[in-house]
Amino acid sequence: MKCISRNAFQLALKSVSAAVIVPARHEKKLLNDKEKRAVTMADIARLANVSKPTVSRALSNSPLVNDKTRRHVLSVAAEHGYAINRNAQKLRHKRTNTIAVSMDFRSHRENRISDPFMFELLAGVSEALGDHNQDLLLCAPNHNDATAFRQILNEGGADGFIVLGQGHRESMLRDCAAAGTPLVVWGAAAPDANYCVVGSDNFLGGRLAGEHFVRQGRRHFLFVGDTSFREMHQRRQGLKHAIGESGRDIVLDDVELHSFSYESAFDAAVRYLDGEETIPDAVFTWNDTAAMAFIAAFRNAGANAPDDVSFVGYNDIPEARYFHPPLTTIRQNPWQAGRMLAAKLLRIIDGETPRSATIRTELILRST
Repeated sequence: MKCISRNAFQLALKSVSAAVIVPARHEKKLLNDKEKRAVTMADIARLANVSKPTVSRALSNSPLVNDKTRRHVLSVAAEHGYAINRNAQKLRHKRTNTIAVSMDFRSHRENRISDPFMFELLAGVSEALGDHNQDLLLCAPNHNDATAFRQILNEGGADGFIVLGQGHRESMLRDCAAAGTPLVVWGAAAPDANYCVVGSDNFLGGRLAGEHFVRQGRRHFLFVGDTSFREMHQRRQGLKHAIGESGRDIVLDDVELHSFSYESAFDAAVRYLDGEETIPDAVFTWNDTAAMAFIAAFRNAGANAPDDVSFVGYNDIPEARYFHPPLTTIRQNPWQAGRMLAAKLLRIIDGETPRSATIRTELILRST
């Protein structure tokens, strides 16, 4: 008989024991650990006590799943470390799950966007798209025409477009919509627009500013902005309407701004003051940045807010409340706008035809 060493015998015994003697509690733990390393959608469905399609819809933020069920599924998925395979999801749905965002670079000198509200709006859109599990693609300044849009769409770069600021691009946007490009626009809708628009009530904003000036007894109004833009034209119309409704003899002057930086607004204010014998006692500007610039220029000319001149801006950017003096303005909420833009575009991509809409527009009274 062949003998083996004591050490070899002990090693063989350990191997046999490890293979056949596993307490039940340890077996369960091993299985659980294995499940945790490779959790599938079927596992989440079983653990959440729902069907696989429901899990898929919940993870895709589908409106077909109610909030309670969605939260439950997401909680179970998070607890067990389940992560969505975004690439597989895109292939199944034949979508990129990417939304292209086009900003109105051409309305700004050398493509430099200096209006803080546009970045607030971009942040609102980005957050809303994230809530819908969509990626964001920011279009370059030279990719802002109908041909570029169609190319991005046809090459699978994006499923649709959110256009932040229609500017002077209405004709291009009409062409895109007519060609079937899914898009939604931040701006002001023309009566015959063939695309969906989300924006503030610009006419109401102008009217609120005008009524505020009338209540203060002001008699000489100044509107600052480029009325070739539909939004600004509507704001001036609202201001003019408030003058007409007042029944008072009120003068309305204009300063045309074709560049939207603080420096351009300040220079325009200085030129205006140099050429005028009388200084207006009420100034309504197309945005808050321009209001701040005009306040500074008027102060240099010896006219202070609010004693000599009342000022109303537009947008209610974060800096408005901390400016000196704190700026009275018309608020439009960028987070509400972002949610609405994202939701409407996703409906368009799904084949629906949502209506244009306006967000809440309100006067925020401060010190100017």
